[in-house]
Amino acid sequence: METHTEKFKVRLGLFVAGGLVLFVFAIFIIGKQKNLFNPVYTLNSTFHNVSGLQVGNNIRFSGINIGTVDNITIINDSTVKVTMTIKKEVKQFIKSDSEVAIGSEGLIGDRLLIITQGSTNAPLALAGQQLESKEPVETDAIISSLQVTAGNAEVISYQLADIMTKINGGEGTLGRLIQDTTIAENLNQTIVNLKKSSKGLDENMNAAKHNFLFRGYFKKKEKAAEAKAEEKKNAEQKK
Repeated sequence: METHTEKFKVRLGLFVAGGLVLFVFAIFIIGKQKNLFNPVYTLNSTFHNVSGLQVGNNIRFSGINIGTVDNITIINDSTVKVTMTIKKEVKQFIKSDSEVAIGSEGLIGDRLLIITQGSTNAPLALAGQQLESKEPVETDAIISSLQVTAGNAEVISYQLADIMTKINGGEGTLGRLIQDTTIAENLNQTIVNLKKSSKGLDENMNAAKHNFLFRGYFKKKEKAAEAKAEEKKNAEQKK
């Protein structure tokens, strides 16, 4: 009987000890996440819309978690104040002209605050100071914009289809140009005539070169071109 009682007491003691260890471990993890064991200071910012931000959400600076959202308070019908708890070890990097934006961890993750890097010559942000904010872009606004874009694309597609139908039917200048063989033949004949005219012009120029009236003129042009080429060659050799 006594042996059974002693075993029960040992088991009870182990259970209590294990529970205490788990409790202390949980307190440590939660305290670490909430910066309960680190020296911290506070900063503030105001938004018109916090877009689902909650107390306890992370705060990031240069991609690193540096604190948590400590409090969210509605000031009036258009202003919401957000109090941030920041680790003191990063105080030397946050400037007074840094801005606070609301982001998210991935596409569907929790909301978080992002503090941007300030200018090099700006003073450091003091405890309790209010930083400028960037209003978040709402998902509904993005979806609405995409719907408008999709509607415009649908209208343009319909118009293009209508234009192509008319062209295939031979309507309009382009349609007649594509469908009417007579116009195509006329264009081909025009191109042939242009080629003949170009060839005749070349023959006239060659004849003019051999004509004694223009022979001196063309010789001067050839000499000028040779002199220019010689000057260019000499300049390249000097380099």
